Amino acid sequence: MRTLLIVCAFLIGATLSAQTVLTGTVIDPDGQPIPGANVKVVGAAVGAVTDFNGEFNLTTQESLPLSLAVSSIGFKTQTIEVTSDASPLQIRMEEETTQLGEIVLSASRTPERIFESPVTVERFGIKEIKNTPSVDFYDGLENLKGVDINTNSLTFKSINTRGFATFANTRFVQLVDGMDNSAPALNFPLGNLLGITEVDVQSVELLPGASSALYGANAFNGILFMRSKSPFDYEGVSGYVKTGLTSQEAAGDNEFWDLGIRLAKKFSDKFAAKANFSYLKGTDWWAVDETNLNNPASTRQNDVNYNGLNVYGDEVSTNIRGVGQALADMGILPNPGLVNLLPNENVSRTGYLESDLTNYNAESVKFDAALHYRPFADDFEIIYQAKMGKGTTIYQGSNRYTIKDFFLQQHKLEFKNDNFFVRGYMTDEDAGDSYDMRFAGININRAWKGDNQWFGEYAGAYIQAALSGANNEQAHSIARGVADTGRLIPGTPEFQNTFDRITDDPDLTTGAKFQDASQLRHVDFNYNFAHLTHDFADIQVGGSFREYKLNSFGTIYTDFDGPIKYNEVGFYTQIQKQLFDERLKLTGSVRYDKSELFDGQMTPRFSMGYTAGEKRNHNIRASFQTAFRNPTTQDLFIGLDAGAAILVGSAESNLDRDVRTYTLSGQGAAIAGSPSVDVVGRQAYENAFSLSSVNAGAPQSANVGLVGPEKAKVTELGYRGVLGPVTIDMSGYYSWYDDFIANETVLVPFYGDVNDIEGGVPGAGYLQAAAALQNGDFKPYQTYTNATSEVRSYGAAIATTTTIFNNFDLGVNYTFADFELDDPDFRPNFNTPKHKFKASFGNTSLFENFGFNVSYRWSDSYFWQASFGDGQIPSYSVFDAQINLRVPALKSTFKAGAANLGGDEYFTAIGTGRIGSQYYISWTINNL
Repeated sequence: MRTLLIVCAFLIGATLSAQTVLTGTVIDPDGQPIPGANVKVVGAAVGAVTDFNGEFNLTTQESLPLSLAVSSIGFKTQTIEVTSDASPLQIRMEEETTQLGEIVLSASRTPERIFESPVTVERFGIKEIKNTPSVDFYDGLENLKGVDINTNSLTFKSINTRGFATFANTRFVQLVDGMDNSAPALNFPLGNLLGITEVDVQSVELLPGASSALYGANAFNGILFMRSKSPFDYEGVSGYVKTGLTSQEAAGDNEFWDLGIRLAKKFSDKFAAKANFSYLKGTDWWAVDETNLNNPASTRQNDVNYNGLNVYGDEVSTNIRGVGQALADMGILPNPGLVNLLPNENVSRTGYLESDLTNYNAESVKFDAALHYRPFADDFEIIYQAKMGKGTTIYQGSNRYTIKDFFLQQHKLEFKNDNFFVRGYMTDEDAGDSYDMRFAGININRAWKGDNQWFGEYAGAYIQAALSGANNEQAHSIARGVADTGRLIPGTPEFQNTFDRITDDPDLTTGAKFQDASQLRHVDFNYNFAHLTHDFADIQVGGSFREYKLNSFGTIYTDFDGPIKYNEVGFYTQIQKQLFDERLKLTGSVRYDKSELFDGQMTPRFSMGYTAGEKRNHNIRASFQTAFRNPTTQDLFIGLDAGAAILVGSAESNLDRDVRTYTLSGQGAAIAGSPSVDVVGRQAYENAFSLSSVNAGAPQSANVGLVGPEKAKVTELGYRGVLGPVTIDMSGYYSWYDDFIANETVLVPFYGDVNDIEGGVPGAGYLQAAAALQNGDFKPYQTYTNATSEVRSYGAAIATTTTIFNNFDLGVNYTFADFELDDPDFRPNFNTPKHKFKASFGNTSLFENFGFNVSYRWSDSYFWQASFGDGQIPSYSVFDAQINLRVPALKSTFKAGAANLGGDEYFTAIGTGRIGSQYYISWTINNL
């Protein structure tokens, strides 16, 4: 026993004596400390990260001599030979003159230089985040080539690449630490509302174009990756506070605040933890466009059927002579001949301005925490992460929505090392007190005075005025004044009480509340065999499983009798091989995905890249990629009255679940033999007229097919190179779309059979259906289907960066995008300018500890097409600028800047508020 103790003591002593402790400082070429630099022992899973003063302390079991690999974004990776630990090290880094040398993970699911990536990839790292002149890092992504940001509101911005997107961008995926942060009921992310806190961002990567071969369904037009900082590598306390003004002609000048804090602690080589909190509060961009959708040349004052863009409640409209006839039929109008005094035209109710129906508060509260455990003090790690976000914003879909106290949470458990990961997470949402502003306006009107009463009073007052000698314009004015007598006025207690009741009622026939508590559960895994198969090729395999649980309580989906569940599963593999002295890189990937509702989909990808030049400073790449996206939850299971149309998803199991009762006209009741009828959603797909044929005066059956997966094939060529002080990154692509998922509006007659035609001769059923159109006994339905039209898109982008005047950074990029199709009636929702130009100019060290950056972007005019409204978006130019001062003694950076410095207001979509200017100052502390 004594001998054993002696041996153990000897071993312990030997172990302790074998420990090597290294300390030092990492500095830039000017001698300034570099915080957040990685210092790692070559050949061992041991490392450290420099603190705000650039200092590090590293303990390793490796004996001297040894090698240290030192890396930091914006600097070249260096390998340092260490032969003694007698004195602190001082490691001077060299600046990376090109971003092409930076490392990305997303393009191939493995670390590689941007320069050698087989596909186009954009990166936005810590350096870019610190220097962006935009108000926050998420806004700064708009300066990347090929990237569009559609501004829905101050706190909700939708990122897209390569077109075909509205704010409901279901063709683009956003991952935060590997988690898809789309809202389950909406199928798209709400910008950075549940994203990542600015001081916790390690990097942002963006893959434009088809990415399904590795990332599955919906990685169709692109995918955005946001990675946060590990508490093992970045510990300490950091934070920021930002304040300023938003300035808009409609809203005036309004104060905003944005603050955040990050706490991270490495308790040992085995355990670390972090927590983040951020809070933003401001005033949203007011939407005050009163353009008449029925006739843009007229206004409420000269159009009795006015329907304003940002005016709600005036969508309710009817033929005023038809109202008079109904009054005569019921005996309310004593002299039926007076009906002819009423004009044969539609009249709409008086609506409310959007500003009467929302307070334009913008708020975002984010919290996340993570526990990191390395049981063996090596690269194997177990992570539990929780993310929660609560916010108030504006969302524009078929209608405009006040998203109020919307709550989204995610919980993830992940196991990983350098070669594999397995992660599972769930996303849960609660719509809070959100509501539809269009239905708020409609139902406030109806709560005060029902439609029948209002139109009846209007018709009666018009007749009285006409009998008194008033002309048509005067009679309409008198009639509206009579019908609107006693109308609820915004700002009064009576209006507020009604508003509160309406926005708390989820029944859209009487209320406006947006109610939802949907969830998704997701598991995915990846194993990289490169450490085992590198002599042959780098091989990866992976897969995923996802389950949706839709729960809108029957208000959005047809889930009135309980949640709707369905799932998707997918598997993929990738092989990557380098040849010819590692100059040629070949990559092949293939993925198989299966939704329980559809047939399986195969999405292969093949790419090749060749590095040329004596200094290996030219890279040419070519790829063929495929992608698909499954119909969204709304495409499949929605059952929603959006006002202008009934939205009915086309999942087979959904077609008979949407049942609505309609009251028939007098003529219709005689034909149908009943005063009312029930219409099921199936009729929109099987017994409806196409809207285009009715508008053309020759009603024909729509024959809408049920929606299926959308597919795309993309070819891409690209070049990256270094030509002296100039770097170039350019690419071009051409895409073919099959079974493009689209909406088609149809008119469902309440009786008759639109398909009752034999040999071109209409039968009795068709004649009844046609009579329903004449009698007003029909309803527009929006269906979800696949277009038969051939859709193609193509584009190109080029970016160059250089350093001029010794240390001034200059970057410019240009993007071209366009599309073509063979069906002029098809609505592609391309929503992307054909030409975009962007430029930036700055210096991180104009003089000691002082830097600046300015950016400029110009967008060509383009046509916006979406369910809320169509129209031309004028060309616009935007200047952003910032200056910053570093104070090392306070471990702080102070910044002052402005977004849209010129103040020319612009908008990126029809129906949104015009974007004004933002002026801000910020103080960031200890941001490694």
